Amino acid sequence: MAIIVAVVAAGTATLILRPRGGSLEPTAVQPEAYFSPAQLERARDFREPQRLLGLGGIALSGAGLALIALRPPRRVRRLLERAATRPLRGAALAGAGISVTLAGVGLPLAAWSHERAVDVGLSTQSLGAWLGDVAKSTAIEAALAALGAVVALALIRRYPRRWWVPAAGGVVGFAVLTLYLSPVLIDPIFNKFEPLPEGKLHSDVLRLADQSDVEVGEVLRVDASRRTTGINAYVGGLGHTKRVVLYDNLIEGFPEDQVRSVVAHELGHVKGRDLPRGLLWIAIVAPAGTLLMQRLAERFAAQAPLGATRNSGGGERAGPKVVPAVALAMALVSFGLACAGNVLSRQVEARADAFALELTREPAAFIALERSLALRNISQPDPPKLWHLVFGTHPTTIERIGVGETYARKE
Repeated sequence: MAIIVAVVAAGTATLILRPRGGSLEPTAVQPEAYFSPAQLERARDFREPQRLLGLGGIALSGAGLALIALRPPRRVRRLLERAATRPLRGAALAGAGISVTLAGVGLPLAAWSHERAVDVGLSTQSLGAWLGDVAKSTAIEAALAALGAVVALALIRRYPRRWWVPAAGGVVGFAVLTLYLSPVLIDPIFNKFEPLPEGKLHSDVLRLADQSDVEVGEVLRVDASRRTTGINAYVGGLGHTKRVVLYDNLIEGFPEDQVRSVVAHELGHVKGRDLPRGLLWIAIVAPAGTLLMQRLAERFAAQAPLGATRNSGGGERAGPKVVPAVALAMALVSFGLACAGNVLSRQVEARADAFALELTREPAAFIALERSLALRNISQPDPPKLWHLVFGTHPTTIERIGVGETYARKE
């Protein structure tokens, strides 16, 4: 029943929040019309093993987490039992320990994936620099996992049968704080950001923002080239931290009309209030997600519910030993809901593409940009359908080129 509720909630949220109008139906086009056989083969040869490495990493991390939660080694059991004397501190240690362990389990495949990206010229980082970034992200994730474990255990001990209710509020609050604070606290740890310098591009951004009646916030340039030759741009932040971020290798390596197309796409996200839309999706889905998480965690922990006091005469309250069960339940629910959320993401991105075309009226530049993005990022223009259905956050390159062709014919 909890699974059904979560599925219905995700479907309903996507239906309610999907963009109403503004999108274009893509013209059917073939990859061979825009990419040479050698280019298609290169993308396939790179991306197919990368997908397998990614799936392998997910499988290894999932298996490791399942082992800790369902069949914990004796040493892990002893550590959790000793931590029960100071439950919240023990929960923090358990959360951080699980996070670091899973990062270590997935490291070999992640390193292999990185080296393959270096070999094809997509990554510009040495192994040492890459490991430095991995260490930073692992430390941040461990700290967040420790905090999350403490909050989860506190809620379970306080509301043993209904902890999913306040947990849903915590999920939404965490999403809002993350969106607001990440641009100023987390992102600068990995990259250098600076305001877009005065010049024609800066003037173009302001002009496009004025034409679309959008309050753009900051427009920043990020030193992405220290890590990759791939190109990208994104909208981040909330309120005072709202910003449009452009990769430096996009600004420096692409024609002005293609950069304008990227900027117009990101302005489309601002115009459509897509970041608040994503937060609202989380708010609608969170109660069903945390309900399912509680039910799964109860099964995994083999308690009813999670070590709550069984009677007035005694019984143990939940302790750190429930943290692995909660972590496994959260991982499963988060993965499922993220896949469901990708449906809305693809619709939002398609609407932003149409907005960019209407704003710039440069379909040839849009099509050239999508082709350039695929070539620079060594992406398959038409990836496997099942993979795209589960993991795809954007329309495929061929679909996006098709949208550009649709607009060009309409003009």
